[in-house]
Amino acid sequence: MTETDALSWDPSQIHTLFELPLPELLFRAQEVHRRHFNPGQVQACTLVSIKTGACAEDCTYCSQSARYDTGLEREGLIDIEAVREAARRARASGATRLCMGAAWRGPRDRDLGTLEAMIRAVKEEGLESCLSAGLLAEGQAERLAEAGLDYFNHNLDTSASYYDQVVTTRSYEQRLEALERIRAAGMRVCCGGIVGLGESRADRVEMLATLANLPVQPQSVPVNRLIPIPGTPLEETEAVDPFEVVRTIAAARIVMPGSYVRLAAGREQMSDELQALCLSAGANSLFLGERLLTTGNPETDADRQLLHRLGMTLEPHPHRCAELEP
Repeated sequence: MTETDALSWDPSQIHTLFELPLPELLFRAQEVHRRHFNPGQVQACTLVSIKTGACAEDCTYCSQSARYDTGLEREGLIDIEAVREAARRARASGATRLCMGAAWRGPRDRDLGTLEAMIRAVKEEGLESCLSAGLLAEGQAERLAEAGLDYFNHNLDTSASYYDQVVTTRSYEQRLEALERIRAAGMRVCCGGIVGLGESRADRVEMLATLANLPVQPQSVPVNRLIPIPGTPLEETEAVDPFEVVRTIAAARIVMPGSYVRLAAGREQMSDELQALCLSAGANSLFLGERLLTTGNPETDADRQLLHRLGMTLEPHPHRCAELEP
């Protein structure tokens, strides 16, 4: 265990990382990355929307909230065979994990059987499974875990201090309780946030400190760059400095050394050079495919070409970081 693999992180320590000259921050992040991962490999995941729109939450960044007019067509749960086919396509593209997103405050008990069947279908195709479906009620996490779900995604979005500027229909405490429920059921946690919501650097520091100091650090940490969606309250939000995204990824890599750090939403608006810098900062996971739920994503061929230009490859199988323990 080294000083950059600390067991706990004070926000002041993470703030110091953000304030470093960028070359020094990247150097430290790369040192940590190499101790835990192959720096020439990137995990590939595919994200599919299994239930679109009509969400009761008021997340100000989200096109799927029923409270905003974004022109999105609502769709109910897709059928199980559609998920199986998505898993086959994902595997053929080189992905090792299929992530399923459902626009819900939380699943209803009557939908659990369908979700369980979807999970089993993904597993039968030889992929890890991940589900994002809001808050889980008593007993639901255990059912999903028993069906074989590997990961449950539940992002914090931002800091506790800034949270009420982004979401009011669920509390930060509810999000943290959801993470504990996921862990207690035996599933791995996928949890990160969004950069560019109008938050300050101090908020990004606070969010990373919260994630890094959880009883078990999230095995998967998506870092999203806000995509301003017309019709949402954040549609006119000024774009965050691209280097702030890089700093956030580098700091995440240092304080959560054994976790996948995923360069998630917002890549379609990034140049190849910026994406390469994010990978150099310690990001080692990407979403493959042309859609991320309701927003665009670089085409799979474009991602392969970029990785080829960088001399990098897709990770052939899940990494041992999935076995992180307290």
